[in-house]
Amino acid sequence: MIMKRPSEGHKMFISVMVVFAVYAVIFIIFEDYDRHFIEPFEEASDWHLLLFSVVVMAGLAWLLHGYARRMDERISREQQEKENRMRRELTQNIAHELKTPVASILGYTDTILNAPDMDADTQRRFIERTNAQAQRLTALLRDISTLNKIDSAPDLLARERVDLSVMVADIVQESEQALASRKMTFKNCLPTDICIQGNWQLLYSIFHNLTDNAINYAGMGTTIELTAEHEADGWHFTFSDNGAGIAAEHLPRLFERFYRVDKGRSRDMGGTGLGLAIVKNAVLLHGGTIAVQQAEGGGLQFLFTLP
Repeated sequence: MIMKRPSEGHKMFISVMVVFAVYAVIFIIFEDYDRHFIEPFEEASDWHLLLFSVVVMAGLAWLLHGYARRMDERISREQQEKENRMRRELTQNIAHELKTPVASILGYTDTILNAPDMDADTQRRFIERTNAQAQRLTALLRDISTLNKIDSAPDLLARERVDLSVMVADIVQESEQALASRKMTFKNCLPTDICIQGNWQLLYSIFHNLTDNAINYAGMGTTIELTAEHEADGWHFTFSDNGAGIAAEHLPRLFERFYRVDKGRSRDMGGTGLGLAIVKNAVLLHGGTIAVQQAEGGGLQFLFTLP
């Protein structure tokens, strides 16, 4: 049986009533300063005081219960309004992001269908662009699905023993072509046998998305470096690059969904605008923390922990 967590109003009500009850008991039992132990009530005034305290406590309980209920209703209403607003914004953002690749796919395919005499080279170029937009659409839908899993059913995500050292080595190997095309270097300084209990897919998303983000935006000829140190609360990772970085005012919003520092450039790179949001939520889901800052000498530095 799942125990329901008490609301803020309920906790406030219980706390105040406990404090008042303790105060009333102490005041009634030890109302004389020279009384050092419990004695039976000998005077009628003591009983009157006890009755008065019970009446006052009952009245206070009635008032506090009403206030607590209204407070819970207000908090619930505000949370619902916030969730509805975020849901509307997310829906609008998703619709906006989906519109661009869909329009491109329709444009290219319509051109091919309406131009049967198109030369083979032009036709192939249009098909390649259509395929690129379809892949971008697929990546966007995949990222949206991942965030929905994190938001809606985090407790249902399977957990297993994951070797992060092997995982990151695989990601570096998978990214070799993209790194080479931008003349970039990935310095994987992780110690061997970093194993934690977690969801394989989300842990993979953390390191894969950080790598993709650095490849897309750090710049030509830059270096990516990943290090980790083991401390009492778990593993502390530092993922950094020595690229141009971004302006400081963008840092607080970097993990927001669909937030882009340079919208046009981000779309040209094929980014979905959800990668860093997935990174943050995946880290938090595993009980870790994450922050981003300017790296010394330029570039970005992501600091995160995994228990």
